[in-house]
Amino acid sequence: MSQPPATPGAAAQYTTNPPRELPKRRGTELVMLALSALIVTSAFVLVQANQEQELSWSVVWYGLAYLSIFGVAHLAVRRWAPYADPLILPCVALLNGLGLVMIHRIDLAEAAGGEDVTASAPRQVLFTVVALAFFLGVLIVISDHRTLTRYAYILGLVGIVALALPAVLPSSISEVNGAKVWLKLPGFSIQPGEFAKIALMIFFASFLVAKRDLFMSAGKRVLGVELPRARDLGPIIIAALACLGILVFEKDLGTALLFFGIVLVMLYVATERIIWVVLGLSMFSVGGIIAYTLFTHVQQRVANWIDPLETYYDAGGGYQIAQGLFGLGTGGFLGTGLGLGRPDTVPEAHTDFISAALGEELGFAGLAAILLLYMLLAMRGMRSALAVRDTFGKLLGGGLSFAIIMQVFVIVGGVTKLIPMTGVTTPFLSAGGSSLLANYILVALLLRISDAARRPQQPAKPKPGPKAPLAEAHTVMVQRSQAEAGLAAHQPEGGNPP
Repeated sequence: MSQPPATPGAAAQYTTNPPRELPKRRGTELVMLALSALIVTSAFVLVQANQEQELSWSVVWYGLAYLSIFGVAHLAVRRWAPYADPLILPCVALLNGLGLVMIHRIDLAEAAGGEDVTASAPRQVLFTVVALAFFLGVLIVISDHRTLTRYAYILGLVGIVALALPAVLPSSISEVNGAKVWLKLPGFSIQPGEFAKIALMIFFASFLVAKRDLFMSAGKRVLGVELPRARDLGPIIIAALACLGILVFEKDLGTALLFFGIVLVMLYVATERIIWVVLGLSMFSVGGIIAYTLFTHVQQRVANWIDPLETYYDAGGGYQIAQGLFGLGTGGFLGTGLGLGRPDTVPEAHTDFISAALGEELGFAGLAAILLLYMLLAMRGMRSALAVRDTFGKLLGGGLSFAIIMQVFVIVGGVTKLIPMTGVTTPFLSAGGSSLLANYILVALLLRISDAARRPQQPAKPKPGPKAPLAEAHTVMVQRSQAEAGLAAHQPEGGNPP
């Protein structure tokens, strides 16, 4: 009795039907960028029409600048990261464009109110061009994200120095609005902490890959929980002390919370042990309570958070938070419309409180859509981190993606009075050069990791086997065919053919 033909196994099927190469999806990216450009251009037109009752050439100038900037960015990704995720750059382009629209809208409102201030929108366009140069530099220079591990400890040292530098400098060149986080140079100012967070993320990702076993080792069991060994607590204690130092000397709760949150998340991703998160949050809470007890500026922030109306008229009080809440309440669900609100009544509306300005004119629906856009950007980054093949790329990609979400949570939470207000900027939306430059470097690293995750794996080259010495090589007799033998027999003795 004949047997039925055997079904080919998985190995045979893989051999006969190899997996197809993943599409690069650069065309999808271009279409999404075109959609972003359409949305941003329409927003510019609405702002100009509602504010000026006519269209001016500034709309054309800003629209062409926007298209040029992100057209170059698309060509750079197509050339140097062809397999990168097709949604990361369009999300960034739309966020940056909406931020530029709102900054331009606040400039028009301040000019209409007779305020003699320098327009922020042209500077934001210039900062975006410079940020694009940094973006291109990272894509070109870093062809493989794994090469960053060679410089991990150097970057860690640079990050710590950059983070601590404003604290040790005089207030005249480091303090703005009560926070010592700036470095004032002739002609411009930067926030070193924005770049320090990226350098420290690279360091911690490399460190956790190399020392993962230390954090996996369990010490004593207390109440059914395996605590870490005491000698392994060094890195997290150093991180907690650094954050407490930032909170005390730089008066910047946002940077401290952002930095420590990123460290805890990367530590949890590396070890999958929740005890590290619990221990870290406990240490940060104790440090926050100590800082609240000792320092008046921390007490002022907490008082503004609890009841901004009570401290409405105090110096450094809740006036800004209260005005932002009034704007959000005025916007309601659908908003007043672009160009029809009063975001200029909120101090620093183009920087710290730009989310309140967007919430007033776009409403809850528009602000929720922007937050979902941030979530989509972070999810695509985390998806790339999960798909990449090396552990360092997974930790770094996860940390970079979480940094975006954590930064949005800290600033939007402060604006909406969910947590005490901090000085962290809203990524890609707020006016400012340091934040924009640092976040474009972050996006370039995410695209590099995404490109490595989606790029087809090159087949391993076969290794040549050991060759025998010439003296021991076997002699192989080669027999000629009958046609060759017949041709040789008809040749003359000279050896040349007739």
